[in-house]
Amino acid sequence: MARGGHNKDRDDAERKCIVTGEVQPKAGLIRFVVGPDNQVVPDVLGKLPGRGMYVTADRKVLEEAQKGQFSRSAKQAVTVPDGLVDAVERQLARRTVDLIALTRKSGRAVCGFEKVKGWLAGGERVRVLVQASDGSERGKTKLWTPEGARYFGCLTAQELGLAFGRQSVIHGALATGRLSDRVVEEATKLRGLREGNGGDTASGKDKEAK
Repeated sequence: MARGGHNKDRDDAERKCIVTGEVQPKAGLIRFVVGPDNQVVPDVLGKLPGRGMYVTADRKVLEEAQKGQFSRSAKQAVTVPDGLVDAVERQLARRTVDLIALTRKSGRAVCGFEKVKGWLAGGERVRVLVQASDGSERGKTKLWTPEGARYFGCLTAQELGLAFGRQSVIHGALATGRLSDRVVEEATKLRGLREGNGGDTASGKDKEAK
């Protein structure tokens, strides 16, 4: 129960990162649980049973968590599977792609340079501008992030292609809406795992426009 007798919204719930000790909204954390075989299991959707262990969605922090932090948090010896961080990255990428696909199917997303430019210039309420990390930098700089929107460059052209039902996509835009807000949440986590690995190459544009 929050102050004033109001129930706190689930989206505002906070948890402590087992590595940094910082308390932050769950939206910026990745949940893990201990499976029946005492192995650490990522819970990207946040639905697996068991006591959750939360880690900041950052590659370096996740790598640090593997050095005994999971066992300390679980208060028992646990096994960390090989390639855990890469597995989390793949799951987040798939989740982000799936959410963009749902947004497209709802009629609230477009792809292709001209269509995206048309949305940006025509006053469409764009929530997210997405561009492929491996797309041409020259071409990407010809589009802009609207005020109050978010930019992400952490998906490849092939991954964006999957989201839009094409072989590859360089430019995409999502209109405002709850699905787009969920894309922002998952893409923010994914960006944290791909920073410094070529996942964001748009000269710092992938922050909320001011």
